[in-house]
Amino acid sequence: MSERPYVTLSCAMSIDGYLDGADAGRLTMSNAADLDRVDAVRAENDAIMVGASTVRRDDPRLLVKSAERRRQRESAGLTASPTKVTVTSTGELPVDAEFFTTGDVPRIVYCPQPRARRLQTRVGSRAEVVGLGERVTMTRVLDDLAGERGVRRLMVEGGGTLLTQFLADDLVDELHLVIAPFFVGEPRAPRVVAPARFPWTAARRAELADTRQIGDVVLLRYALSSRFAGTTSAHLPTESVRTR
Repeated sequence: MSERPYVTLSCAMSIDGYLDGADAGRLTMSNAADLDRVDAVRAENDAIMVGASTVRRDDPRLLVKSAERRRQRESAGLTASPTKVTVTSTGELPVDAEFFTTGDVPRIVYCPQPRARRLQTRVGSRAEVVGLGERVTMTRVLDDLAGERGVRRLMVEGGGTLLTQFLADDLVDELHLVIAPFFVGEPRAPRVVAPARFPWTAARRAELADTRQIGDVVLLRYALSSRFAGTTSAHLPTESVRTR
């Protein structure tokens, strides 16, 4: 069996732990310098994953924005941007979403096996639909990505349900958590994680590997497994970074 991909979980939240506001329309947590850092991390990965709710709510493109980084990937024999991955329990995905319509990259949709045929018919050639049992688990997703797709590095960008699943199942090697300089304070807004039994407790504390200021936001970088790639940089623009 192939070794599971190295998983980097990346997200930004408000001071009070929200991913977004409650209303329609994305609430920007990061600044330009941090978004460029995220773009650099994307370019290093083989695949980028978001949940179906993120596809529906935020309509992300999930592409490498920097032309230079795209050229570097292509010169290495890779696609300009990583493979796009999403997972759905219901099959409810808008086929006109940016996930399906932008970028000349492979796209994979994981869903329960009973929903796979109908969903494949809906998305057509826009993506490959993979049915994984009666209930999709992140362990099964990682096994398929490693064994069938050759994915060695996976970046997970949200939303909260997906982040919760990866963290609760102890499948994350590295966590990039950015704190925005404001509060949301809306009870209906999505939280970073849902209630769950997480491996990191007062008795097993996560290792804080790096803390950096990027303009008006702060990046907390946690090592969550023994595979943590601590020698890699966080791709931070030196002119806007303070290391504490």
